[in-house]
Amino acid sequence: MPDKHTSPEDPRGLIAESYRMEGIAAQDCRSIYFDWALGMPEGTDLAEMTRRLHARFAPAAPDHPMSAVLAEGAERTAARPERRRRRKS
Repeated sequence: MPDKHTSPEDPRGLIAESYRMEGIAAQDCRSIYFDWALGMPEGTDLAEMTRRLHARFAPAAPDHPMSAVLAEGAERTAARPERRRRRKS
């Protein structure tokens, strides 16, 4: 049975859990966000998932440090150009 705090955007519930932590600091939220991003399946549109998470959680907790981290993450991942792999000759 899936945990009530999980979603397709947050399958391990890391982001949801961060909003439940009292006194969490911005650097802790950045670490959690990084762990979340590394745990997402390859090919996931991280910018879109981050925007969805922000839309889900930030309205209820606009001053929470994770809301700021998600806003920054959505902005940065959207601004990053796609990486291209070079073929080795």
